[in-house]
Amino acid sequence: MKCFYAPETEAHDPQFRLTHGRLLHNAEQAERARLLLAGLDRLGLATQSPPEAPRAALEAVHTPEFLDFLEHAWDEWQALPDPGPEVVPNVFAQKATSTYPKDSIVGRAGWHMGDTSAPIGPNSWTATRRAADCAVAAADAVLDGERMAYALTRPPGHHSTADTAAGHCLMNVSAIAAERLRTRHDRVATLDIDVHHGNGTQAVFYGRADVLTVSVHADPATYYPFFVGYAHETGEGAGAGYNLNIPLPRTTTDADWLAAINRALARIAEFAPGALVVPLGLDAHENDPLKGMQISWDGFREAGRRIAAAGLPTVLVQEGGYLSDDLTTSLEHVMRGLLGR
Repeated sequence: MKCFYAPETEAHDPQFRLTHGRLLHNAEQAERARLLLAGLDRLGLATQSPPEAPRAALEAVHTPEFLDFLEHAWDEWQALPDPGPEVVPNVFAQKATSTYPKDSIVGRAGWHMGDTSAPIGPNSWTATRRAADCAVAAADAVLDGERMAYALTRPPGHHSTADTAAGHCLMNVSAIAAERLRTRHDRVATLDIDVHHGNGTQAVFYGRADVLTVSVHADPATYYPFFVGYAHETGEGAGAGYNLNIPLPRTTTDADWLAAINRALARIAEFAPGALVVPLGLDAHENDPLKGMQISWDGFREAGRRIAAAGLPTVLVQEGGYLSDDLTTSLEHVMRGLLGR
């Protein structure tokens, strides 16, 4: 399996986090990458640095205004009187009745950031750009004949829409990989197994029939992203019937989680895509600090085995999975299942 990683992404190390009214250290820390790399090392899987992807690959998912914002927001923020060290919005647009505030970086932050969990620092643009490069390189490897490829991407991406960053995510690297696969495949599917619903990816493809989006996640009634990720959301317009959400209780253990993955894979088989993207969150593990589900390493390994058994050319894009001593082993076990070890 070809694996892609860009060391430049480690320079993105966000600090700001607001949880239950308290200021805490952000969960999406650079240390995540080192823990994940250790998991690959246990399997003898080396990484390679990706080439720079064409800008068109990013624009296939994101608006020009959003990409411009990500690239220049921190510099513009520093020009404000007495700025903080990171871009964190203090106002949010109600976009259905709003006008784009092109002349104000404070206003643009409120437009392009959906919450306070994805602060932008001096190296955030470089990191998300290189993460996108990894996602495109992994998709290209699969297009060139690899059965599977893995992109170790951080910051992650599946909560970001075409023009809004949120939930630790900047560019939507999973959607970018899916669009890259679409350059040669008429139909592509995504199977998001992160413990959080892939709301950004759903939003990008919600009105389309060429990309089936499937997400197995903790019930948003009591868990992020709260407002989206419910079973009744099945797509709209041309995309009606091409979105499947499988929300599960936060007490879910291996058997019910794997049954949901079976249901997801059955829908994907019915769709018959040319390729598959797996937004690979590892935060469903029982010891993940966000406590979304109760999945074991055996469950992860079996999920990997079932995904591999689907027989589709597959791009794995790293999403969640936060700081615990078990993150390394979680990736190792998923990969063992995928590789049949």
